[in-house]
Parts: sequence; structure tokens; C-alpha cells
Amino acid sequence: MSLISIIQLVFAVLLIVLVLIQERSSGLSGAFGGSGDGGFYHTRRGLEKIIFFATIVSAIAFAGLALVDLVI
Repeated sequence: MSLISIIQLVFAVLLIVLVLIQERSSGLSGAFGGSGDGGFYHTRRGLEKIIFFATIVSAIAFAGLALVDLVI
């Protein structure tokens, strides 16, 4: 198993965890005791916003590592 495959495996697990944290029905604020007002539009703030952007970065890194692994 090459180093790129190990790093890709770490990013895969990280990506799975980040996606599971972002439960669509209640969101992170509902998971930690926030009010569930049932509003249609929801603005991400604080930790929820950081997790959202971390998910995007992890997905891009995972895809990039997959391409690098394919070329090498």
C-alpha cells in the first residue's frame, strides 16, 4: 500500500465523518440543543460553517488524491 493510498484512506474516513455530522433534518444546531424553528432558509454559522467548508476541502483533496493515484 503506497503513501498516497494511505492518505486517501484517511481523507475518505474524514469525509464520511464530516458528511454524517451534517445531518440534514436537524443540522448541527439542532444536534447541540439549538431551536428547531423549521424555517426554510438556514444560514450556516460558527462551527457548522467550518464543518461545511472542511467537507468541501476534504472532498476536493480526496478527488485530487484519486487523480494522482491514477496517474502514478
